[in-house]
Amino acid sequence: MRRFTPVQRRARLAIRHHLAPAERAENLVGVARDLVALHSTDPASVFLSLRARVRATDASTIERALYEDRSLVRFLGMRRTMFVVARDLLPVLEAACTRALVPGERRNFVRMLEEAGTARDGERWLIQAEEACITALANRGEATAAQLTQDVPALREQICVGKDKYARMQGVSTRVLFLLAAQGRIMRGRPRGSWTSSQYHWALAESWLSAPIAELDPESARVELVRRWLEAFGPATIADIRWWTGWTASHTKRALEEIAPVEVDLGGRPGIVLAHDLEPDAPPDPWVAMLPALDPTPMGWSERDWYLGEHRSALFDAFGNIGPTVWWEGRIVGGWPPAGAGEEGLDAVDASGLNARTVRWCSAFSRTSARSRSRRSRQKPPGSPRGSARPVSPPASARRWSVS
Repeated sequence: MRRFTPVQRRARLAIRHHLAPAERAENLVGVARDLVALHSTDPASVFLSLRARVRATDASTIERALYEDRSLVRFLGMRRTMFVVARDLLPVLEAACTRALVPGERRNFVRMLEEAGTARDGERWLIQAEEACITALANRGEATAAQLTQDVPALREQICVGKDKYARMQGVSTRVLFLLAAQGRIMRGRPRGSWTSSQYHWALAESWLSAPIAELDPESARVELVRRWLEAFGPATIADIRWWTGWTASHTKRALEEIAPVEVDLGGRPGIVLAHDLEPDAPPDPWVAMLPALDPTPMGWSERDWYLGEHRSALFDAFGNIGPTVWWEGRIVGGWPPAGAGEEGLDAVDASGLNARTVRWCSAFSRTSARSRSRRSRQKPPGSPRGSARPVSPPASARRWSVS
């Protein structure tokens, strides 16, 4: 059985994720394809993840790909999470992951509407509200949720969510728009503010893409998605695949049966890799990288010891989200502060295996890059409104952790 060591996996990560200097890319869309999907829960993550991997790019270039060329699109995908993907992958994502969300989410919302007394027939109410939103968007072209609420009176309704001390009133617009987006009928367009804003305009999907989203067979789409994932993240465990995709065990098993991967040894744990991908990648020259919160590389696996070590609890919050990280030759050695958190640089370093010179170099790199990113994050394009949303801060624990 072929064995992959942690060093070999780190070399593959450096090359296939475009993190080693010699592997940095020229094309934004190519990087998005190679990584399969870029986390977009925090809008800034998309920009910083691409900036870490693409030569000579800036916020305006990324915005052009997202909002003018629309070669990159933002869509709800794996684990009910927002991602940015290459446009040609959108139908695969919709069929493999997003479509399955709709029935359950729809039933729950209909039940909530009826329990709240908003409608005796929640399904009928929802259909009418959805069609009214589609009509309003067709008339406006693009609109924010607030603008749609002005046009569609049904969206002004509120329902109680949560129980006991966690109960609160919530507008229904969020859930109606979520369902329309999950059905592929509407899409998030340009944000209201700068590139760090999470308040988007909505548009009809067919209008935004100049064509409807192609409808694929879910099983075929799952096969294609897991094949692409193994190209980028393999070798990996089946648990990694299930976690990243959010699929059931049966969906994962059927997709893998079609691909027929080869079983490999990952340091005593069984893993899999594509049959044509058994040869190790040549190790790159020494490299360092600063990656943002929710970057696709540290968020790519559920079993992370081979690049994370014993620092999972310090870098990840309770929901499994990672803060900004500093990487040295394929493993995480520290965290860096976001804009507004000071300029301390590398908060701490996992110094095992690193000489003192390397530790000082990583720390200096972190301080310099953190100051640079802090200045860039404060710069807004002309015409951006004041008070635009700031990036989500990483877990507090990610800002300070102990030296190993």
